[in-house]
Amino acid sequence: MKKSNETNQSSTHVQVIARAAAILRALEDEADGLSLAQIARRVSLARSTVQRIVAALEAEKLLIAASPNGRVRLGPTITRLAGTARTDFAAVARPFLVNLSKELRETVDLAVIKKDQLVFVDQVIGSQRLRAVSAVGESFPLYCTANGKAYLAELDGAVVARLIGSNYQRRTPRTLTRLKDLLRSLETVRKTGVALDLEEHTQGICAAGVVTRDLAGNFVAISVPVPAQRFYEQQRQIVLRLKATKEALERHLLAPAA
Repeated sequence: MKKSNETNQSSTHVQVIARAAAILRALEDEADGLSLAQIARRVSLARSTVQRIVAALEAEKLLIAASPNGRVRLGPTITRLAGTARTDFAAVARPFLVNLSKELRETVDLAVIKKDQLVFVDQVIGSQRLRAVSAVGESFPLYCTANGKAYLAELDGAVVARLIGSNYQRRTPRTLTRLKDLLRSLETVRKTGVALDLEEHTQGICAAGVVTRDLAGNFVAISVPVPAQRFYEQQRQIVLRLKATKEALERHLLAPAA
């Protein structure tokens, strides 16, 4: 009986952590905060449950008051932890990016998602004389980039529409400019596990991209941009090595600390 009680308690603790994480995610990018009722609707929990969890998060400064009438927003502790996790993840991921770049002799990028944009946070430049390079800190749209489409494939269609709308700027003759065409493309990404940009963002440049999560649970994207002629010739190898890199990185992150 004792073992059963311990199992039940463990399950309850895990559930509380999952609910707290859902509340924190609901407040992401909400600079003005949300009320308890708004949070409860977003995470599909009773207001009383949200109130208890919010109080505990406030005690740890993970949430703070956003207004006198009960709205709350992310606090300084969560902001500091998120910044540390992002920096740590880039350091953890870099050897995998370097190895992939050496295997393919191509540039490899690491990007984070900021609302409807990608922001590049690290890059390993390939050894080819003709290569694709973007500046760290530069931002790109989601709908016409390999790493962006890899992220969008993790969302359902309604969320995609709310995030980026239904019509998009045509950047090249190959750019998908309508939501229905993009959603059809994302179905392929879900099946293959890799997104492709076939000269959709920049004419003459293709890319393959995948997404994973950083140490804080946020989506990050790894992509390999390549001049178009070379990409079409080596697409299969690029895709295979990119997927293998993602799997190796995720195994490393899940491995118990020594």
